[in-house]
Amino acid sequence: MADIRNNFIGIKSPNPFWLASAPPTDKEYNVRRAFEAGWGGVVWKTLGEEGPPVVNVNGPRYGAIFGGDRRLLGLNNIELITDRDLHVNLREMKQVKRDYPDRALIASIMVPCVEEAWRKILPLVEDTGADGIELNFGCPHGMSERGMGAAVGQVPEYIEMVARWCKSYTRMPVIVKLTPNITDIRYPAKAAMDGGADAVSLINTINSIISVNLDNFSPEPSIDGKGSHGGYCGAAVKPIALNMVAEIARDPQTANLPISGIGGVVTWRDAAEFMALGAGNVQVCTAAMTYGFKIVEDMITGLSSWMDESGHATLEDFRGKAVPNVSDWQYLNLNYIAKAVIDQEKCIKCGRCHIACEDTSHQAITANSNGERRFEVINEECVGCNLCVSVCPVEECITMVAQEPGTIDERTGKPVNPDYANWTQHPNNPSRRAAE
Repeated sequence: MADIRNNFIGIKSPNPFWLASAPPTDKEYNVRRAFEAGWGGVVWKTLGEEGPPVVNVNGPRYGAIFGGDRRLLGLNNIELITDRDLHVNLREMKQVKRDYPDRALIASIMVPCVEEAWRKILPLVEDTGADGIELNFGCPHGMSERGMGAAVGQVPEYIEMVARWCKSYTRMPVIVKLTPNITDIRYPAKAAMDGGADAVSLINTINSIISVNLDNFSPEPSIDGKGSHGGYCGAAVKPIALNMVAEIARDPQTANLPISGIGGVVTWRDAAEFMALGAGNVQVCTAAMTYGFKIVEDMITGLSSWMDESGHATLEDFRGKAVPNVSDWQYLNLNYIAKAVIDQEKCIKCGRCHIACEDTSHQAITANSNGERRFEVINEECVGCNLCVSVCPVEECITMVAQEPGTIDERTGKPVNPDYANWTQHPNNPSRRAAE
């Protein structure tokens, strides 16, 4: 039986599934229900400084984007940090940690970018018994206009400065939550590391307007006829999150920086992919908000079963396994050749592969053969682009098959070269020609 116990920067939890800082972790009632459902840890919804709590809108806070079957793909939210009193949150955190000592409890914090503000709140959080803190440098709306959240996360010098303050004022591990609203995620990650942070978490939400109401012409969610940019999250942001995690994990300067992966984790497979790209654990929000806390049961069972089937005894057995296989385009093997193959027994003759290829690609799939409706690959035209596989509604009806070295590529009329060759070596590369 696979051991899915997690040890992330010394913070132990029974599994790698944490709830991210968000509405699901806003109060004791929610967190207790989450722990009873099986979540390994929570990041308590972001705390602000003492004084009057922040004010949230009293109308719609979410906009949604759906797939064709109305499956939720992404949410845009305009909610701010907790609007509950700081000391109420701290008291509840302390009680929850006492009652669930085996679960990870992390305090997310966002206060003004002033040393005294951080020095003041850290002892209060430490007194709760929390296992660590997460510095919220990612929120792209509401708080960023006040000089917090992403306004800090977009300035590496500020990240390093605040991380250093926190490390000097608390014994707790410090996790820096990074914003994706930046050109190169490696710079803020390195700044967090230089400031002494123990780990980073990413990604926070993406700045977005998810849709426009065409009746009153306001962005959604609409508040009295007006809308605002918000934070985009959910399954649709997963590819962006995976790329940013991979960029940190494969950069020599940040390769050893622990990562808590966030962004579009809905299934155990999503979690495994983040961990294969170097994440030590994952945080979940939108999936829990869509399906409820018990979704973690499927995540735990699925991950455990896959690990058993794959021979992975612990999480460390596969963490980072995909990182060496992440490459820059210029180093991909140009001598690798693949062709699409259609399984005629699985084909439902919908024609989507033909339409996509005929109208937008390489005219490499027939619509008719010998007078009947039949979809076949024209190898003389197929460049192996994989578009037909992507649009086919039947799983594994169309597959990509690598061509054996020495066989003739019908498109070029040349034998498949067994040697590795990339763009840096190609005669058409202007940099190579200039060097010669």
